[in-house]
Amino acid sequence: MNSQVISVFILSLLCTAISTVAMADIEKLKKQCAECHEKDGNSKDKDTPRIAGLSAAYIKDSIAAYLDDVRPAQNVKRKDKEDTDMKKIAKELKEDEIDALAKYFSEQKYKSVDQKFDADKAGKGAPLHKKFCAKCHEKEGKSPSDDAGFLGGQHISYMEYSMKNYQDGKREMVKKMEVKWKAMHKKAGDEGIEQLIHYYASQK
Repeated sequence: MNSQVISVFILSLLCTAISTVAMADIEKLKKQCAECHEKDGNSKDKDTPRIAGLSAAYIKDSIAAYLDDVRPAQNVKRKDKEDTDMKKIAKELKEDEIDALAKYFSEQKYKSVDQKFDADKAGKGAPLHKKFCAKCHEKEGKSPSDDAGFLGGQHISYMEYSMKNYQDGKREMVKKMEVKWKAMHKKAGDEGIEQLIHYYASQK
């Protein structure tokens, strides 16, 4: 076996070893994410969003928002572990790990939360969604092609938290969302926000 063949063989072994280590690391990260989001991204915790099926671009943008400190993060209490939040978690992730996790969760099937909602408010929220939100949140807010967060079938508690952050200016809005938000609020006020939340909660 000549030296060139040996070099290629060694390089192949090294690449395989590196690939195996990287895969092991990603599997470990998936388990860590599953503590809050569940293995398939369909969180059971009312304060944690379901991230299964979101576009990879949206997931990566969300993590970037945590890193840039333009998106607030709720404190997560964990048994036998130090409390954490998404900002702390984001800072621990490498770029290739973010890419791998975004790809993984984007490939999972999204499931709407089975929860109680106010049917009257949901009915009043339907036309608000159609007029102010549907253009960017298609399919009742469950279209990954929008590169936006899923709203339809999301946890009510999490949606209330997110909407309040937007309303209080703690979470950044893109320009087109800001325009639509202000128009919706002018028409329906705070009640409109609540009606939209219950409309999205009603989506299966």
